[in-house]
Amino acid sequence: MRQTPAAAWTAATAAAALLVTGCGSADDGRPAAQRSAAPAGSQEINAHPLGDIRQGGTLKLPISQWIADYNRYTANGNQGDAADINELVEPSLFNADAQGQSHPDKDFLLSAEVTSTSPQTVVYKLNPKAKWSDGKSLSWRDFQAVWRALNGKDKDYEAANTSGYDQITKVEQGADAHQVKVTFGKPYADWKRLFDPLLPAAGIDTPEKFNKGWTEKIPITGAAFKISSYDKTAQTITAVPDPDWWGTKPKLDSIVFRALDYTAWTDAYLNKEIDYASALLPEDYKRLAKAAGTDIRVGARWDEVHIEFNGARGPLKDVRVRQALQHAIDRKAIATAFGKDLPVRLKTYGSHFFMPNQAGYQDNSGTYGTYDLKKAGELLDAAGWKLQGENRVKGGKQLTLHYTLSSGSTSAQVDQAELVQAQLGQAGIKLVIDKVPANDYFSKYVTIGNFELTSFRWVDQVFRSEAYPIYRETSGKNLYENYGSVGSPEVDALLEKASRTNDTAAANKLYNEADARIWALGHSIPLYQRPQILAVRSNLANFGAGGLADDDYTKVGWLK
Repeated sequence: MRQTPAAAWTAATAAAALLVTGCGSADDGRPAAQRSAAPAGSQEINAHPLGDIRQGGTLKLPISQWIADYNRYTANGNQGDAADINELVEPSLFNADAQGQSHPDKDFLLSAEVTSTSPQTVVYKLNPKAKWSDGKSLSWRDFQAVWRALNGKDKDYEAANTSGYDQITKVEQGADAHQVKVTFGKPYADWKRLFDPLLPAAGIDTPEKFNKGWTEKIPITGAAFKISSYDKTAQTITAVPDPDWWGTKPKLDSIVFRALDYTAWTDAYLNKEIDYASALLPEDYKRLAKAAGTDIRVGARWDEVHIEFNGARGPLKDVRVRQALQHAIDRKAIATAFGKDLPVRLKTYGSHFFMPNQAGYQDNSGTYGTYDLKKAGELLDAAGWKLQGENRVKGGKQLTLHYTLSSGSTSAQVDQAELVQAQLGQAGIKLVIDKVPANDYFSKYVTIGNFELTSFRWVDQVFRSEAYPIYRETSGKNLYENYGSVGSPEVDALLEKASRTNDTAAANKLYNEADARIWALGHSIPLYQRPQILAVRSNLANFGAGGLADDDYTKVGWLK
């Protein structure tokens, strides 16, 4: 189970992803020995064949909040827990393997292939057995409804991300009722990320249905599980196998999602109220690693911890000041401090698009990712911020910046902010930490560009084109997902060209060229790949730290 959807952001306070196999620990809960980050293709999910798993039982999973909107394609529904539940009960056309490569899920999609390159045309062959809970077969009309809602032409649809869909010119029936033909106006390399999950036309074919029809409920399902109850009083959502499911019968009798404040997860796990919990924070790891019948499962998903700069406000409008911050912030020290009591060594890396365990990765940070106080001082001098005593001053004003922090942040995130504060102080920069209400952090600060520095995560961007709105030039009040408004026409051109390049090696080269320019712009600082460190019941199979892979809940269950 992924903790957040592809390309979604998640607060620094959110929990880690799922867990994997056992890892030894000393009696005091400290790791017996740290190991390197999980390599590409690795998983720790306690893999077992279905014959080893008993039929029945309940899986109890924590979520961080009550779900307000289950439509993952809206801004409100583009949140990790909502997307996880949505994808459990709706058709996922493609599943990612441990290498992050997508393959058709034959329960829904028999095949999908590019049949023409001029114009690019993709033909999908749907499984004739696949049906929605209202009895209708999956069809081209569902694809068309998703496209119309997400292509950006009808502004009444509150779509979170139009990229890819805005390059489609036509969606129509193919050779028969179970084929879909999608025609693109421009080539689009990451076409496999589109229509996934597929939503029913009957539930999204008007703006009213799309925007409001998924509020606190899922109107129509179409997968192995369906929702049996929403209990707002108990803060639980229960999913059960759908008796009309045409694929492999799930092993579990039910999956219960329970909304819990993240700080309560460890105690809830130890009290057997939930069956997995994040062990990412050292204080949680020390307690969970000693729990009876528990595996600590470790993996490496696409999960980037970074510091965002706002280039539209105050001193950070000057690229030299942003570059100075890149040199004044010691990324290695931050990673070391965060990971010192964990079983995995955290290492800095140098890409905005690729994880170190992902094909195509290269370090593009150049000199910009190097901790160098002398260079930081030179850049600040050039920008007119001269050192007077221990402070940088310009025009009689001290160089003061603000770091926006959610009041619901974990101790590790508070420690990170304070460490950055101390590091910038060494460069003569005063950093003020502003704590804001947790429920307002994104909506009133991050997503509207109301900050100077802040830190959050981008996750599950296995498809590089999903990052385009993060780095594209903003347009008036439309920030896309580039909340710090740092971009350039050159970066836009490279990203657009990469998204249209079907040759993987050539596309990766373009993304790496764009990445080098993003570093030079001082857009943000990637700190480290956040590991999956999860406490999971030892007898729970096929569940845990899946790395770059998707989970298959029809195979999850309790060992005999």
